[in-house]
Amino acid sequence: MLSIRSGTVNDVPLLKTLIEEFATYERLPTVVAEEQLRQDGFGTRPEFQILIAEIDGPPAGYALFFDYSSFQGPGIFLEDLFVRPGFRGKSVGRALLARVAQIVEEANGFGLVFNVLGWNDGAIEFYRKIGATFLDDWRTVYLKQKALHDLAKEV
Repeated sequence: MLSIRSGTVNDVPLLKTLIEEFATYERLPTVVAEEQLRQDGFGTRPEFQILIAEIDGPPAGYALFFDYSSFQGPGIFLEDLFVRPGFRGKSVGRALLARVAQIVEEANGFGLVFNVLGWNDGAIEFYRKIGATFLDDWRTVYLKQKALHDLAKEV
């Protein structure tokens, strides 16, 4: 049976593993440490929330998100939505997204925003099927490493 629950501080090692699996799938590096996840997600001022999907006990996937838009007020930016390969096709992603959507509605939020990599045809098709709007005129911008460091030195 599929269940969705909120993550707890005890899930940090699992969350770290799931993030690493997701990063491998998306061909991206990850450097976040368990201690940082513990502090940032479960400290005195949490920066994110997580949902864990389980099917008959084993973890099947997760959603990691945070909330607020300066333009529209309460809403959610979905940073991660990941379903382990062995659990795909079992409505896990849809159930996670449905729970996040419910959280947005409970907060009278404007909506749910997320990114998808252009090569991920399966995810793109899934999002189209659930009625997502693609903002093709928006571009994701990433300032990091040397560029971030150089800009910060200007202060």
